[in-house]
Amino acid sequence: MRWDIFCRVIDNFGDVGVSWRLARQLAAEHAATVRLWLDDPAPLAKLEPDFAAFPVEVAPWQNPLRFDAVADVVIEAFGCEPPENYLQAMARRAPPPRWLNLEYLSAEDWVEEFHGLASPHPRLPLVKHFFFPGFTRKTGGLLRERTRKAAPARREDLLADGQADPGRLNVSLFCYDVAPLSALFAAWRAAARPIRCLVPPGQPFAATRAALGAPRDADGWRLDAAGQIRLVPIPFLSQHRYDELLAACDLNFVRGEDSFVRAQWAARPFVWQPYPQENDAHGHKLAAFLRRYTAGMPREAKTALTAFWRDWNGAGEELPRLWPALRQRLDALARHGENWRLHLSAQDDLASALVKFCAARV
Repeated sequence: MRWDIFCRVIDNFGDVGVSWRLARQLAAEHAATVRLWLDDPAPLAKLEPDFAAFPVEVAPWQNPLRFDAVADVVIEAFGCEPPENYLQAMARRAPPPRWLNLEYLSAEDWVEEFHGLASPHPRLPLVKHFFFPGFTRKTGGLLRERTRKAAPARREDLLADGQADPGRLNVSLFCYDVAPLSALFAAWRAAARPIRCLVPPGQPFAATRAALGAPRDADGWRLDAAGQIRLVPIPFLSQHRYDELLAACDLNFVRGEDSFVRAQWAARPFVWQPYPQENDAHGHKLAAFLRRYTAGMPREAKTALTAFWRDWNGAGEELPRLWPALRQRLDALARHGENWRLHLSAQDDLASALVKFCAARV
């Protein structure tokens, strides 16, 4: 089948990152002809510099849209409705295409109830279905490629200074600019074990610089006089390279949706920061995922992880007190991460679930 995926770059790289992963997987694993409509191709060029080499057509989203034909399946990523002239063409097509709204990821219970529901268009003879990614068999699952590597071949190559020091804790820091970094760094200054923290560009780098209020040396910032705790800026990584970095680190701070999912496939301990929303909607998402993720986790590890995540997504005032407990449970959290990955792998991945959903409605 021919697929059209529409994506608006709202903020950061999350929307286009998810859309590109889906488009690439549909083409590579399901022999689909895929066209990805983007209103801004610049973020994709950073996430995948060689995107033109993949069997996915990347087309400019303009109004009115210029297109040759309507696809068999039309996906609007995260509620970005296709342009009016494309909708009119969808209504004239016989039979009309399968039209889906790929929703944001959530572990909340109501997702299962709304997954797959139909919504007739108020003006046109079209029906849109809501498709929810999720963590249970009653949802659409998560993006997961068949060719995904569990771990990088050379762990030391992914670390900023090329040294895989077994005594050092390697951390990746991908966060929004509202993260309580000052409190996190205060906790690390008191840590006994050396820490190397890799900081990508954008909001993480800007927030780190603001929290420290000091210039960096040749290759990073020292948090203590001995240089035991170092923050090392790293270049922007492609999606594949970033996935490998997550698997190489001992602890990953992730945010939003795409890096959040990839951290779970990496099966390493991680700390999640949901995208901040009004009315504490992100707090509900955090609580719902914690309930699912910590089920079956050893009690001490569950207590340490839950407390740290909640404070990380709050004022952060307790992070210096909470960090030692989290650090002591990293081995237990790594074992739980492997079990969680196996649990998630038992359900259909998102691309396969989409293909089955559309095939059932031919």
